[in-house]
Amino acid sequence: MAKTDDSIHAETSRGHQPMYTGVQALPPRHIRVIGVPLDLGQSRRGVDMGPSAVRVAGLEAHLEALGHVVTDGGNISVAIAETKNPGEQNAKYLKEIRETCVKAADLVVKTLEEGSTPVILGGDHSVAAGSVSGVSEFYRRKGQKIGLIWIDAHSDINTPETSPSGNVHGMPMAALLGLGPKELSNIYDFSPKVDPDNVVLIGVRDIDVTEKENIKRAGITEVYTMRDIDERGMRTVMEEALRAAGRGTAGYHVSLDMDWIDPEDAPGVGTPVRGGATYREAHLAMEILADHGRMLSFEIVEVNPVIDEHNRTAHLAVELISSAFGKKIL
Repeated sequence: MAKTDDSIHAETSRGHQPMYTGVQALPPRHIRVIGVPLDLGQSRRGVDMGPSAVRVAGLEAHLEALGHVVTDGGNISVAIAETKNPGEQNAKYLKEIRETCVKAADLVVKTLEEGSTPVILGGDHSVAAGSVSGVSEFYRRKGQKIGLIWIDAHSDINTPETSPSGNVHGMPMAALLGLGPKELSNIYDFSPKVDPDNVVLIGVRDIDVTEKENIKRAGITEVYTMRDIDERGMRTVMEEALRAAGRGTAGYHVSLDMDWIDPEDAPGVGTPVRGGATYREAHLAMEILADHGRMLSFEIVEVNPVIDEHNRTAHLAVELISSAFGKKIL
């Protein structure tokens, strides 16, 4: 007898990882996995081990089972916090974070030039300032622009002037839209990296007061909170979001923070917030993403195995990446 979604969810809750059998509906891709063990953007340590945790959870094997050709590009080198001065308290380790983001951006450009799809494993979310810059730069050289699907409990659109913590993982969206910090906004010497009309926030539920103002200031209009998902359903939200991100673009980069998912299913994240997407809602979002077939690149961030339970969050990350790259239940 086929397992129901409830039984699959129950198995995951007990620490067992469900095995899906499914067929791949998308053309095979050449995928390069890029690890960015960046943990300088937040206060809680351990997220630097996220790329290793996701690899241990079987990412390469799962993607290859779908017919994709996978190359692991290893990890980008990242400075160790204890060996560096954090610098300005309103944007800690900004110099080192920029150095890492530039390396990530250059490798993303190279990956796209070689005809491969980048899959970036964080690290904290400040890596997105680099990964999105790389995708945007590649398509800018071709006279095209990109969209950005930002799936997160947070909007990450603080600036050094508005941040209550000075943690840069709360600033990448601001950097990508040209609000600063300038060290991250000006990678490749152009800004913004994405037209705000093609930026979509999905699943946000914890936004600072100053961030609300920054969202308006940046010109983002496509914001889907968890209330929108509750009231309108994940399918409607995703369909509208993908249309907005894809309008007039070559396609879109997907940036998924695992704290978007409810902590019941993803306990191993640095900034958990109750009331997130359910296990099935998260899979449905990825499945719809795959159905549209316009994803240019993908990143998954904020997996912290130090506070995880039996690597559950990393296993879920692998499942979601698999769904985004074409895995189906039947």
